[in-house]
Amino acid sequence: MIDKKFYHTLSEQLESKCVQLVAVSKTKSAEEIKSMYDEGQRIFGENKVQELLSKKPLLPSDIKWHLIGNLQSNKVKQIISNVELIHSVSSMKLLAEIEKQSKELDISTNILLQVHIATEETKSGFTPDELLSELSSGSFDNLKNTNIHGLMGMASFTHDNNQIKNEFKQLKSLFDKFKSEYSKNQDFKILSMGMSGDYELAIEAGSNMVRIGSLLFGAR
Repeated sequence: MIDKKFYHTLSEQLESKCVQLVAVSKTKSAEEIKSMYDEGQRIFGENKVQELLSKKPLLPSDIKWHLIGNLQSNKVKQIISNVELIHSVSSMKLLAEIEKQSKELDISTNILLQVHIATEETKSGFTPDELLSELSSGSFDNLKNTNIHGLMGMASFTHDNNQIKNEFKQLKSLFDKFKSEYSKNQDFKILSMGMSGDYELAIEAGSNMVRIGSLLFGAR
């Protein structure tokens, strides 16, 4: 059951701060997603390629689907023409595969580069040093069919708000540096950080896109 009152309160809060809401709908039914769509939500995030592809035909065509979970290279061809944005491009290998498959399909694919800012080793992404090294080497400048629209990151799962704030500040600083040095910086606009447990801290640090699931749809 979606929390409609909370959704509208949150939407107004985010809109006033120019922050986009991605409603994380993983494991939720098409009916639940349609219920939130009927309240006005248009951006939904899924973690798994097959789950997203199974839901998409059942729902309105103007939904903007975002893939926010880990993406395997062998699933790239399936997903790139079915999403508005991929948040989780975590390596040069995956980026190269997205560019290759997008070129073959003659489409443009919008992505975010995922940065590892948390203490947990299980989280994926470029380290800040890796990202800056690839940026300075010009690795991102020759992409023809892949549009880098920003960065995504997840803070550590901890009750230490100071640690979370510092991780978000680190990512915001990296975002600003990347934007200032990237040759296609006019397209580089999205900083996707903040989830149900820490979105307020993320917005305070400069996030302009948050990914929220359990607060909207209830616990999984």
